[in-house]
Amino acid sequence: MSAVSPVRESAGSPAPLRHDWSRAEIEALFALPLTDLLFRAAAVHRQHFDPAEVQISTLLSVKTGGCPEDCSYCPQAQRYHTGVEATKLMETEAVLEKARQAKAAGATRFCMGAAWRSPKDRDIPKVAAMIREVKALGMETCATLGMLSGPQARALKDAGLDYYNHNIDTDPEYYDAIIHTREIQDRFDTLEHVRDAGLKTCCGGIVGMGETGRQRAGLLRTLANLPVHPDSVPINRLVQVEGTPLHGTEAIDPFDFVRTIAVARILMPRSMVRLSAGRQDMSDELQAMCFLAGANSIFYGEQLLTTGNPDTERDMALFQRLGIKPMQIHVDGEHHDHPGTVHADIIELPQHPRSCAA
Repeated sequence: MSAVSPVRESAGSPAPLRHDWSRAEIEALFALPLTDLLFRAAAVHRQHFDPAEVQISTLLSVKTGGCPEDCSYCPQAQRYHTGVEATKLMETEAVLEKARQAKAAGATRFCMGAAWRSPKDRDIPKVAAMIREVKALGMETCATLGMLSGPQARALKDAGLDYYNHNIDTDPEYYDAIIHTREIQDRFDTLEHVRDAGLKTCCGGIVGMGETGRQRAGLLRTLANLPVHPDSVPINRLVQVEGTPLHGTEAIDPFDFVRTIAVARILMPRSMVRLSAGRQDMSDELQAMCFLAGANSIFYGEQLLTTGNPDTERDMALFQRLGIKPMQIHVDGEHHDHPGTVHADIIELPQHPRSCAA
């Protein structure tokens, strides 16, 4: 019996996963008294996870800036003047050096991100080479590269990719207020291609972009009603960057952010709910409330793509104060880790303005 089994058993038998949530049901969850909502979310969390463990992940940007999209939140869009300079795709050996450093530090999963609308077919062999070489080190691989076609997803899978990140960003009914260079269906198509290729999904969104409470519920409803719940659900809090259209947007109320974490945990009980972008500006107290609400994953390190992130010493000090420990590595016979992996800090980026993340 695992060390966490008594914790999970004490909360009772888990309910079956649902993919048929209505917006009204989710709005009713958001409307609960905060103490009641947190109690319910914590109970669900304990049915599936050790509440004293948090997954730690890092992300290496293999290509930064120069994206042709017009996402209103993103300083990597080439049309906005944010101080982010475009870089070319890293060479495989440079990526491998970072992977070796990560493995030496105890990491088993290596994540690679590129600022593309979608990779060109000629880019896929280059990324596939990175994936194969990292996989040859005995590591799990994940990537976020933009929209993928079915053949591209299969090529990455064949190269050894395990996980793919592709956020839907916001409620479909609010989507065209934030992005005009693609449609929400483009997102769904990529997620379908990724699932069909046999890849695991990491899919979430951003809050604090001027959306209403109804639209926040719509974001979570869309995620929870996907054919398969995402393995990881990043909840990003908008980081406002001067030069982007959303700079100056009224910030989301901290308690509303906590409510979003709690409702995500209830709707997607077996997923990793990740505190993603925006954590640098969160107090220790707010982060503690998010962990209580069911968050059990964070990005770790000083830079998150072009987003500032709390430094590792602050994170470890907070974990110690809260009695939280990094989620340990559990690898099955096929070398897949369950339910999460401790990742090393491998990011080396210039000090760019902050943005959202995976």
